[in-house]
Amino acid sequence: MNTDDPYAQAGGPTHKPHATQPPNPRAATPKDPVCGMAVTPESPHVSEHGVATHYFCSASCKTKFDADPARYLTPKAEQLESQAAGTVYVCPMHPEVRQDGPGTCPKCGMALEPEMPTLDDDESPELADFLRRFWWTLPLTVVVTVLAMFGHQLGLFSPRTQTWVELVLSVPVVLWAGWPFFVRGAQSIVSRNPNMWTLISIGTGAAFLYSVAATVAPGVFPGSFVSMGRVAVYYEAAVVIISLTLLGQVLELKARSKTSAAIRSLLELAPKTARRIRADGAEEDIDLTHVHVGDKLRVRPGEKVPVDGVVVEGKSALDESMLTGEPLPVSKGPGDSLIGATLNTSGALVMQSERVGSETTLSQIVEMVGRAQRSRAPMQRMADKVAGVFVLVVVAIAALTFVAWGLFGPEPSWVFGLVNAVSVLIIACPCALGLATPMSIMVATGKAATHGILFRDAAAIERFRLVDTLIVDKTGTLTEGRPTFERAVPVGSASEDDVLCLAASLDQGSEHPLAEAIVHAARERGLELESPEGFDSESGIGVRGQVGGRTVVLGNTAMMDQASVDVTQLATEAERLRGEGASVMYLAVDGDALGLLAVSDPIKATTAEALDTLRDASMRIVMATGDGVTTAGVVAARLGIEEFYGEVKPEDKLDLVARLQAEGRVVAMAGDGINDAPALAKADVGIAMGTGTDVAMSSAQVTLVKGDLRGIARARLLSVATVGNMKQNLGFAFIYNSLGVPLAAGALYALTGWLLSPMLAAAAMSFSSVSVVANALRLRTSAM
Repeated sequence: MNTDDPYAQAGGPTHKPHATQPPNPRAATPKDPVCGMAVTPESPHVSEHGVATHYFCSASCKTKFDADPARYLTPKAEQLESQAAGTVYVCPMHPEVRQDGPGTCPKCGMALEPEMPTLDDDESPELADFLRRFWWTLPLTVVVTVLAMFGHQLGLFSPRTQTWVELVLSVPVVLWAGWPFFVRGAQSIVSRNPNMWTLISIGTGAAFLYSVAATVAPGVFPGSFVSMGRVAVYYEAAVVIISLTLLGQVLELKARSKTSAAIRSLLELAPKTARRIRADGAEEDIDLTHVHVGDKLRVRPGEKVPVDGVVVEGKSALDESMLTGEPLPVSKGPGDSLIGATLNTSGALVMQSERVGSETTLSQIVEMVGRAQRSRAPMQRMADKVAGVFVLVVVAIAALTFVAWGLFGPEPSWVFGLVNAVSVLIIACPCALGLATPMSIMVATGKAATHGILFRDAAAIERFRLVDTLIVDKTGTLTEGRPTFERAVPVGSASEDDVLCLAASLDQGSEHPLAEAIVHAARERGLELESPEGFDSESGIGVRGQVGGRTVVLGNTAMMDQASVDVTQLATEAERLRGEGASVMYLAVDGDALGLLAVSDPIKATTAEALDTLRDASMRIVMATGDGVTTAGVVAARLGIEEFYGEVKPEDKLDLVARLQAEGRVVAMAGDGINDAPALAKADVGIAMGTGTDVAMSSAQVTLVKGDLRGIARARLLSVATVGNMKQNLGFAFIYNSLGVPLAAGALYALTGWLLSPMLAAAAMSFSSVSVVANALRLRTSAM
């Protein structure tokens, strides 16, 4: 051992860090574990993990690897297996069916899908399996069909030999390619949930088993079954049905995968890394999953904001269109909030993270969209009831078809009966009924999310088009919700600062935007605020509590009446300020009026346009606010609102919703505060501003991410388009089955001589499901 080597001291490692052995010309060329590119051991980008040394093509690949080595070292198969084991899968037609890992729905037999798509999702395992089964057996299906249709003309085999050749070629198609269909069909019978697979398995099974019996023991069949020198067999019907069903499933699975495109596009908005500023001032790029609440992050021009937070340093313009639909960049400076995944267009910012992981706005949007896509529209209940008895009716019709043709049809009557019964079983498609509304809902919720509109469930989408009356709150809904303090008017010997200081001290416990404006103004003036005790919020009218041992009450006229405080001497000044559009709050200490405070809140730039659009759609607009009647009247006049109510309490808003509903109106309520929550829950459709409180958003069925009322008009248009699309899908499914089943049963044979072969029935069945999904996808291009 070389004792001059400092790395060879006792107890230390016997090699130098990052030292590499001379390259072995026989050794395999190293590959970058991140991108797979071939690299050389001389690469300057090196990382050690465990006992292995890894080489990278660039610094960016090394950074990604260092952030999450396991992601790039774990074999893909193990990743998928691990992911599947910990992922909840649901049925797209029956969202109540949930299980860990992939499988099939016990009710409808459809393949379960991940409850929440991810960017790492590869091709559906079922799609890959069905593609393999389809392509490997398609040549056999073609050969069997050609032999059945033209074998006697080609003269390649004797009739008896040809029958055996068809049997041998059909076995792989029926028993391997079609095996999943028979498994699902058996499961549907065992679970007493007859579905599409019940019909397909019975139909193809009957055709195949009959043909096998005719091949193995032709002597047991009467002479009327003989055609062209052999007992008639229908191997071609069985194999073509299976191949066409596989093709239909492949097309349907590919189309269904597109309905999750909206969620994946939202997931793609999030950046993969963030630049964290450490306590010592050094900066490092870290994986987004390693960002914690309170971390300081640098956001450079052209980069995306990694998580939700607040600006600490710098000024810039943020492009929030990808989440809110707002086309113009929004200026941000110290103290302003930032939404994760939005784009920093110009200046550099330093931010502090406040919400990370599943708590970010983007994650909440993705969760809400996913939940809405899995919900069921009321219209689906009708389809479910029909589909519940549909399969049993079809089986009964098939049995009657077989018997009727056998007893009364032309020779060979029982052969005709078998073929027509199989056609009836195959052409009937309960799947088209089941997919009619879920596909429309999935596409619609995804499209709405890209415009900053979040539906909580399918019922909200279906109901929104019926709304004819809209009740709107003022603060934060019609106005910006970012009020500014105007002035304080004291009484007697009190000063303006006295009034502001006491009001701000009490308002520290309130979440209302007006309270924030008062507290912010007091702190800007350097006033020393005291901590309130016994704080109590009379939601919608004011607050009360103890400040410095004195009882302080702050609120509107209703609050003063409740506290038996006389504010007559301030009434004139209050009305003047309200006439200017300001919100006025009275301040009382120990039962006596001490002054008033005026706060102004500008109307949103988009509010007037939104209300004009809604009025053009014949919607009745009503404003209900806890603010003073005079202030409410000024705002209503500016916006052309003829019906308004001021100084209303939460219970008053609730009563207003109930009264309008009693008049036969379909009411939507739009608000952003805790005081709006009861009315939001009571309304036929509750609409929360995404800029408001969590309580309001949890009470509402619809959330406008940016709080832009133009989203209401867009949501209504989408609701109309979606319900129309669902009706088209249901109508198509009903008409298809109403015409297809009688035709397959041979109802028109006596008049036209038409009979529907099982092969054409299979093609029509597959087309019906694919057409329903394709029609739903048209919603992606509908105008909003």
